[in-house]
Amino acid sequence: MKKGSLIENLPVTQIAAEGKGIARYEGMVIFIDDAVPGDVADVRIVEKRSDYATGKLLQLKQQAPERVAPFCSHFGTCGGCKWQYLQYPQQAAYKQQITEEALKRVGKLHIEQINPIITPQLTQYYRNKMEFTFSARRWLLPHEAESDQQHIDRRALGFHVKGMYDRVVNLTHCYLQDNPSNQIRNEVYQYCINHNLSFYDIKTRSGYLRNLLIRTSTLGQLMVVFAFAFDKPEWHNPLLEFTLNRFPQITSLQYAINGKRNDMWFDLDIVTYAGQDHITEQLGHRKYKIGAKSFFQTNSHQALKLYQIIEEMAQLNGTQTIYDLYTGTGSIGIFLAGNCRQVVGIEEVEAAIEDARYNAQLNGIENAQFFAGDVRKILTPDFARQHGQPDVLITDPPRAGMHPDVVKEILNLAPPRVVYVSCNPVTQARDLQLMANQYHIRRIQPIDMFPHTYHIENVALLELKG
Repeated sequence: MKKGSLIENLPVTQIAAEGKGIARYEGMVIFIDDAVPGDVADVRIVEKRSDYATGKLLQLKQQAPERVAPFCSHFGTCGGCKWQYLQYPQQAAYKQQITEEALKRVGKLHIEQINPIITPQLTQYYRNKMEFTFSARRWLLPHEAESDQQHIDRRALGFHVKGMYDRVVNLTHCYLQDNPSNQIRNEVYQYCINHNLSFYDIKTRSGYLRNLLIRTSTLGQLMVVFAFAFDKPEWHNPLLEFTLNRFPQITSLQYAINGKRNDMWFDLDIVTYAGQDHITEQLGHRKYKIGAKSFFQTNSHQALKLYQIIEEMAQLNGTQTIYDLYTGTGSIGIFLAGNCRQVVGIEEVEAAIEDARYNAQLNGIENAQFFAGDVRKILTPDFARQHGQPDVLITDPPRAGMHPDVVKEILNLAPPRVVYVSCNPVTQARDLQLMANQYHIRRIQPIDMFPHTYHIENVALLELKG
């Protein structure tokens, strides 16, 4: 077997952490995108390493019985919702399996109790935040690609094609965010077409319209934010007025000027055109300010379940000091603050800490402190002496997991109870392996925040040995 080899009638037998199918051929493991156990497929080898290969699925000869027809017309070109071809119960079963295998097989961890995955009530229209891209380079449909392209309108508003930074799928309907998201996107797109506003071309760095961000909350509030390549009030004011008039329920209408190469919002100045500069979300008994740049869980209904799991695992009695690492906008610590002595939150992003302090004030919380900076540098013995030893430590790191120095300092502080929230069971397994000599892993609780994707959240409860 070598790169370029064609393997016919290859059975797929397992699922991998990134949602790829696993097959075996001539003693070699082959990872295959868009394949699931039970499939039999013709596969082209596109990459060959010493211990594994990567294959491209060319043709399904036999479909796994759990396969279903995708419900979205954009499936296959849009980069999202990659597991639409699987029945939802099977998606959940695979996520459970991926989590358990990462912790037990990869991490070689002893876990006393493994709970079944918590699935959502909503498997469509579950996101509270969507970001769409304007592009002068629309992804062409198959019949268009074969025709004379000279007279085809290439303007698009939607999502990037997977693996192609310069191509965007023009969306007509997205099943991720509930209305009025689809209505806003479609009407904004039509307005921009009718008024001949130029769509941004990432390759030539020309064009005016760049991004459209829509955020919603369970309180019925609505935020719409535009990004423009340069400041042209005679263009953007009529567009903003049109949006406000068509959707008077908008709570916050904002815009930003982005002349950079990338589409990142975090370093842009956001201008409020109408309404407030934020919307308010409520999870259980707590309210949270959500700005255009705020990090917040994108599935509000499952976020509440997640926070309730954390609260139950923390076993608070009103006397404990909680450390909340990678606190973001302070959402977890604030949710728990009423049942502990104090919350100490640490987060690298200064703007997120400002939101956390505001959110504490919004909820009348006086026993929470938030510190901006790298967790690795702030979490020290001196810091613990100054702010109190943690009785419960909650950590919710990014996908890369915790830096080894942070793990080392947690072991040094030795809090009796650790609750580790992870969006990547593989890096969670690596970190827990470093802690396993000092801690019992009492329980894990997977929770599905993102149906129709292979992403999974997992919460682990650790208790100090001895």
